[in-house]
Amino acid sequence: QSLMVAKATENLELEMMEKEKEKVKYLEEKTPPLQTSSMSITELRTLCEELHAKTEIVDEERYDIEAKVLHNTREIKDLKFKVLDLRGRFKRPNLRRVRFSADAILRSLLGSKHKVSLDLRANLKSVKKEDTEKEKTVEVSDWRKNVEAMSGMEGRKKMFDAANNQ
Repeated sequence: QSLMVAKATENLELEMMEKEKEKVKYLEEKTPPLQTSSMSITELRTLCEELHAKTEIVDEERYDIEAKVLHNTREIKDLKFKVLDLRGRFKRPNLRRVRFSADAILRSLLGSKHKVSLDLRANLKSVKKEDTEKEKTVEVSDWRKNVEAMSGMEGRKKMFDAANNQ
């Protein structure tokens, strides 16, 4: 791994040097050397104004390109986010309820070995309806008396005492 990292850094340095050489070559082609020694002051002024106008044009183009690049990077980022969001979402199919008896489940698990049928409902506890109805009938009293008794510090003290007693 260290050899790979070293090779990658070496390649990166070579690329940077090649880019710098290309930049210098391009600038030499596009900008000829200036002969200012034989020019008068008015000629130098006009030359400076021309150069200034050219630099303004180049700066405007650079600014426009940077704005486009920023816009494109934001758009790419948003699209990547949307793609990741859509990947995470998938429609789950509606599951159908399938009824299996205990015999069918055992037959599918054990195969032909299963011969005894189990009745799972036979082992369930039976509950009488009368017992459940008696438990539901709780003391019904006037709620206003209960609220008045529990209001204020006295009521809180009673609740605290009741909680400690249990």
